[in-house]
Amino acid sequence: MEPPAAEGGGGDGGGAVGPRRQPQPQQGMGQMLTGIIRVAVFWYFASKFFGPKRSPAESSHQISNLFQKGEPLDMWLYLSEHENFSEFGDERALVWQETNIPYAVWTAESSRTLSLKYHPSEALKNNGSLYAHTFFARSGYLPDPKDPEYKPLATFGRTHPVVIYLPKSKADKKKSLLDSTDPSSDVTVSEIAEDAQVDQKEHGPVEWISYWKPNITINLVDDFTRYSQNAVPPNVAPYINIEPVTGNYYPTIYFNEFWLLRDKLIPVNETVNELTLNLEVGPISMTKWQLFLQIDQSFQIHRSYGSMIEGEADGLKRVFLEGNPILLAITMVVSVFHSLFDMLAFKNDIQFWNKNKSMEGLSAKSVVVNFICQFIIFLYLLDNETSWMILSSSGIGCCIEFWKIGKAMHIEIDRSGRIPMLRFRDRDSYSRNKTKEYDDLAMKYLSYVLLFLAVCFAVYSLKYERHKSWYSWILSSLTSCVYMFGFIMMCPQLFINYKLKSVAHLPWRQMTYKFLNTIIDDLFAFVIKMPTLHRLSVFRDDLIFLIYIYQRWIYPVDKKRVNEFGFGGEVDDKPTIAGADASEQKEEDKKTN
Repeated sequence: MEPPAAEGGGGDGGGAVGPRRQPQPQQGMGQMLTGIIRVAVFWYFASKFFGPKRSPAESSHQISNLFQKGEPLDMWLYLSEHENFSEFGDERALVWQETNIPYAVWTAESSRTLSLKYHPSEALKNNGSLYAHTFFARSGYLPDPKDPEYKPLATFGRTHPVVIYLPKSKADKKKSLLDSTDPSSDVTVSEIAEDAQVDQKEHGPVEWISYWKPNITINLVDDFTRYSQNAVPPNVAPYINIEPVTGNYYPTIYFNEFWLLRDKLIPVNETVNELTLNLEVGPISMTKWQLFLQIDQSFQIHRSYGSMIEGEADGLKRVFLEGNPILLAITMVVSVFHSLFDMLAFKNDIQFWNKNKSMEGLSAKSVVVNFICQFIIFLYLLDNETSWMILSSSGIGCCIEFWKIGKAMHIEIDRSGRIPMLRFRDRDSYSRNKTKEYDDLAMKYLSYVLLFLAVCFAVYSLKYERHKSWYSWILSSLTSCVYMFGFIMMCPQLFINYKLKSVAHLPWRQMTYKFLNTIIDDLFAFVIKMPTLHRLSVFRDDLIFLIYIYQRWIYPVDKKRVNEFGFGGEVDDKPTIAGADASEQKEEDKKTN
């Protein structure tokens, strides 16, 4: 169905709101704020250096505001189903009138509010339109052009739609996979036919539904800037209203919908008989107004490039609306440290595996399992139609984990068969000592535990949860197991440390940064609303890291041992420096195998 026309027309009246979309993995708040700031800075410098050059004659003439600060204004607000309004004498259309509103002055008289009940017409119930026509005039003047005392320089106004049209949410494809085989299923023939129609219309024309805006906030911008003619800033130009005779501009009327979230909109259909409308008028500063415009523009840019999925902008705004300001500031500062520690942990992890020449004391199987877990998460994100930015980040993580397998094991291409296959072979430094034996032993028993938990969770998910397909059920079950039970795969390294009575082979710098991030995650567990089981799962890594720290404390470190970067401790016996260098060279040659 095509988007509705401006005036009320026929067509499908909408109906109830479609089922919720499947929850999508979201980006971090710090990443969103960084993108917004980046776009704002880019726009500023682009407008400064690449803006159109003006001649001195054009720049000499300046335009200014036609009204004075603090000047009393009268206001009229009409509701009409027509975009062009001229029925000023219709008392039924006039829903709000105020007098003596001081312009651009922050006093008790500057802000006015009104709540009313509106009864929609049959045309509005069937995808019709409704507009709010707002007019301001100097006290004592009327906005009606037919009035004998009407003066164009004393009156200004703006029209704003009260009804917005949004595409109907896609039908929820999730279903109970056991219903099709269960004879006692409650699925009726009509429901099956409805699902079939939904599948047929999935790739058809988009269906639009009209939504009622319950809140309308009218702001008069405190703008008395003297602009050069034909040099109005591009973000201000669409809102400024120039008077053609004098060339000056009227006060800017801004319909503030920055805090109007999607879930606050009310669908309009035949069953709606009464709607609530909350009206507010008041001043807004120039800085705040431009900030709102810039943030909304940044959200639109992110959505157009696929770096922000639908609903993330509302989620970010909801954090500012419902959160404690002090707690929000602390969260933002902590988020910066979280990103910093993530970057340092990533850098040291790459550095460790790039320079590591020996797998002695390290669990090679844990590296392989980490790659499998990362790949499962990537497939899950791909199945849920996540934004390309999150997919690319997860894909890069998969490539890095596979690269780490190449550093931990020998990867060879077997061309003996018809299809070339990858073969993985243990390195000599891993297989010729006790490390492989201990790693196999630990992985054997832990894999039994993980397999048992994965099967139990998969059976529970199949019976009590809904999925799009069997493939989605497998992916969601594996992904949930990775999130909930993935910490079990960290235990083989603990077992190897216990058997070797040493922790000198571990990348302690990278683990330190990860441990600091874990502490920050603990803080978020108390700040952010989440299920109890998920909150408890946040502390699972803490226990593992505490065991690592305990092992580092009880197992002494040999100061003369060469670490992962090829550096060793000082030699106490000065005369035997040459002998020590020779022994270190032999040890280095041994590790290259």
